[in-house]
Amino acid sequence: MKKSLFAIFVFIQLMAMCGQVIAQELVIKKNISTRFPNFPVIDEVRRTNVKGIYEVRIGAEIYYSDSSANYFFRGEMLDTRTGANITRERIDRLMAIDFSALPLQDAIIWSHGDGSRKLAVFSDPNCSFCKKFEPELKQLKNVTVYTFAYPILSPDSEQKSRTIWCTKDRAKMWEEWMLNGNLPEVDSAACDAAFVERNLALGQRLRISGTPTIVFEDGRRSAGMLQLAELETKLKAASSSQSLSR
Repeated sequence: MKKSLFAIFVFIQLMAMCGQVIAQELVIKKNISTRFPNFPVIDEVRRTNVKGIYEVRIGAEIYYSDSSANYFFRGEMLDTRTGANITRERIDRLMAIDFSALPLQDAIIWSHGDGSRKLAVFSDPNCSFCKKFEPELKQLKNVTVYTFAYPILSPDSEQKSRTIWCTKDRAKMWEEWMLNGNLPEVDSAACDAAFVERNLALGQRLRISGTPTIVFEDGRRSAGMLQLAELETKLKAASSSQSLSR
């Protein structure tokens, strides 16, 4: 009987706490919308581990507020005890991509060694940083790379993507173009090049706005080219961590 009463008491306390949190969220949303009429719609308000500080989220953008939105700010929250960047970790989770759900049939695929480590790259054939990134990728061992042609720079990027896709050895031709600037004459109208539209739609859905964008197996993404050492570090971290998208 005592255990039952205690359980009821705990349940009531939890419900009261939940009610307080919801009420606090409503206060923050109301005050921000009233004081900043043109501010975007807030997707979520939630407590942080810092007493009296709340996270205010709009899409993948993170702001912070006190309990009444009297003080409202944007910046990175760091845990000085561990060195962890709380804000960056939260954004990584919000922006995480389910690697297993990527439509790999629309990617140009190549591998080195046993191919056990995997990453995906969204790349534009006319992107200078993408071309500089290719030699770094080629130095990786025991890796499988899925390159999604993501032609966002110009109509010519779309044509080059289709030309490469319509060759017999896509991986070899992508490498030949990106490293040596050689591209054959191919009748891209003779093959199914609708993958371009699918890749563009995929990138927009995943909020990929620039190339190269690298996606690791644990769901983390990295915008911009990486040097080999940093690429190796991120690959090791991805293989040892639990997927962020789960």
